[in-house]
Amino acid sequence: MDFAAQFEDYRQRVERGLNELLPAAHTRPTRLHEAMRYSLQAGGKRLRPVLTLATAEAFGAAPEIALPAAVAIECIHTYSLIHDDLPCMDNDDLRRGRPTAHRQFDEATALLAGDALLTYAFQLIGGHYAGNAKLCATLTREIADAAGSEKLIGGQMEDLLAEKNASATADDLEFIHLNKTAAMLTVSLIAGGLCGNANPTQLAALRSAGRQLGLAFQIIDDILDATADTVTLGKTAGKDARADKTTYVKLHGLENSRRFASEQSAAAIASLRTLPGNPSFLIALVEDMARRTH
Repeated sequence: MDFAAQFEDYRQRVERGLNELLPAAHTRPTRLHEAMRYSLQAGGKRLRPVLTLATAEAFGAAPEIALPAAVAIECIHTYSLIHDDLPCMDNDDLRRGRPTAHRQFDEATALLAGDALLTYAFQLIGGHYAGNAKLCATLTREIADAAGSEKLIGGQMEDLLAEKNASATADDLEFIHLNKTAAMLTVSLIAGGLCGNANPTQLAALRSAGRQLGLAFQIIDDILDATADTVTLGKTAGKDARADKTTYVKLHGLENSRRFASEQSAAAIASLRTLPGNPSFLIALVEDMARRTH
């Protein structure tokens, strides 16, 4: 398997899906829809929707079946980035190598664009899976749970509370990463599995892999923030240290963080190896991600 070529094929499918499934930029109000598309079509690796498509295909489903779910998940991820960058949150000027939404437009427009993307995700699910009531309901429940107050948003809240908190613990940090990051990576795998008719045992393996992948991903992100430059990252480098944020590097040091990332990556691969079909692309993706720590 040519991993890079396969990843690019999935990524291009996602880009086409984003273009085709989102309201056109000229849809009234145009400023809102321009802002939605500006943030959603800013590029990036599209890790979450790629995971959804690849997982569905690993279970023998055509990736097109999972495409609306993949796009919905990317809408939610992008909404979270828009809001994360706002002045009241991380106050960042750069995302995916270009000005953040509130810098390109204005703060109110960015806020509404994020709101609209979150809402549109569920409009997509309801519209495209209406013919399969069980799948539609399960996808809605899983994605809403991952994006809700106890996971994605809850993790963001805990992340804000942990800033400049000298007493933040390793358990606090794990809660943040499991919910702010791992929850959406997990549901990306679960959505693909649901579209591929995965059974409860297989879904449990996907949940384990998502949890481990999410921890590895966020630890690696912490490492890169401390070691890479802004051009490489596509966002402001070194921002965590300047904001005195609680990160793996801050609590455990660089070398221990690299070891933790390697351990979680290995655990994710072990979980993926238990799946039926052909999970080789998913395994290669985790391996590729792990190599970014050096």
